[in-house]
Order: sequence, then C-alpha cells, then structure tokens
Amino acid sequence: MPQSLAQIYVHLVFSTKGRESWVAEMIQPGLYAYLAGTLNAIACPVLCVGGMPDHVHVLFRLARTVALSDAVKAVKVESSKWMKEEGGVGEFAWQGGYGAFSVSASQVEAVTHYIRNQEQHHTGRSFQEEFRKLLDVYQIEYNEAYVWD
Repeated sequence: MPQSLAQIYVHLVFSTKGRESWVAEMIQPGLYAYLAGTLNAIACPVLCVGGMPDHVHVLFRLARTVALSDAVKAVKVESSKWMKEEGGVGEFAWQGGYGAFSVSASQVEAVTHYIRNQEQHHTGRSFQEEFRKLLDVYQIEYNEAYVWD
C-alpha cells in the first residue's frame, strides 16, 4: 500500500503538580483553547478539552507522523508557559506523568460527553479516584507509588 493512513483517537489526562487547584474557572476557557491550539498546530486535531481546577482531559486524533510522547510534551510545555504568562500562575507546573487511553471511533461521542461533564463526575470523587478508575477500565497495570508526584 503506497499511502499511510491512521485514525487514532487518544483520551489524554494529566493533572497539575501535586494536584494543586491552579486552573481557576475563569481561565479554563483560555487554557483549553491554548491546549487545543497547540495540538492542532502539530496536526493532532482536538475534538474536546475539559477538566477541573487540578487536571485536564483532552480528546484528540494523533497524527500518524507524531509520537504520542512528543504530542504530550508539546501540549504540556506550551500550556505551562501560557499558565505562567497569561494565566498569572507563576509557580505553575503540570505533573510529570500522564495517562493516555485509546478510544475507538464508536466511543468518541461517549468520551466527549464524559469530558464535557467533568463537574458532574467530580461530585464526591477526587482526581485520584477518577484516574484509578480510568486505569482499571482500560486495564492498565500500575504501581500506586509511582502514579502521583
């Protein structure tokens, strides 16, 4: 086959360092737009961005020429700069790691709904509880000692 084709949807999740509530509601729209713009600029079209003051979720299509780790690095580095300069959080940092989950085309709508309804999901549930549940749903083995920074 002479042409290379790919359709890989990724649900990316990462938190602020120490799960600090640095992403205030008033700056969320700007940050989310910046996250989307960063990924779109590297040919990884964003379908949805959402989150809470201590973490974000991004659903995007991974470009066939971009490694997942490179996409994550770009979005975290650039948005960290934005948070310090535009968001007014000088000591801002994202956690060192992330969760990236494959999403089938048939589940894109459900994941989009999930991301857009983060406040509802976090009624009585912390980010850590949500992340552990995602790891379990996607059957990812992990060591609790190395998940949080």
